[in-house]
Amino acid sequence: MALGAVLLGEFAARHAIRDHPLRSASRWLELADLAAILTLLLSPLLQHALGFLRVLRALRLFHSARLAMSLRQDWDGFRRNEAAMMAGAQLLVFVFVMTGVVFELRWLMGGGIHNYGDALYFTVTALTTTGFGDITPKETAGRLLAVFIMLAGVTLFLRLASALFRPEKVEFPCPACGLRRHDADAVHCKACGTLVNIPDEGR
Repeated sequence: MALGAVLLGEFAARHAIRDHPLRSASRWLELADLAAILTLLLSPLLQHALGFLRVLRALRLFHSARLAMSLRQDWDGFRRNEAAMMAGAQLLVFVFVMTGVVFELRWLMGGGIHNYGDALYFTVTALTTTGFGDITPKETAGRLLAVFIMLAGVTLFLRLASALFRPEKVEFPCPACGLRRHDADAVHCKACGTLVNIPDEGR
């Protein structure tokens, strides 16, 4: 609870100094951060029931500008595959959170889920739309949860595939229009046509 109070104070201060505090605090990333903080503050009432939501704090870490800058400087592999690594990390967090939700709501699944491993199995089979059928939701709410896992999971998979297979981009702000992502061999900005001098290592 003490840690939750500290994080809540940091959360409030971070948004209080912005021009539009409510708008900045209502973004999905900030709401996920707040949900993780509330599980710490309410831990005596929750009795570990929603503790898995604390992994949502990882999203704040992944989107930290300081961490991203440090990784770009120190890890060549991250610099080349930043979009794919971020998409993969978000997919892992989604799987972890949805597995926790399924485990906590296992009574909606019509039996078959007895531990976290069973919940992970159901989440992955729903997410990949494999649907082996040995664990089948009986309640409407359970079926809607499975539909949400399928739709959100497919979206995250597509985002990861797009990051893996689309042409490599480099971060370099266009001096005229400010477009930041360009093809690695770009000579002109594709948004405004301005000449861009993207530094490279001659490889």
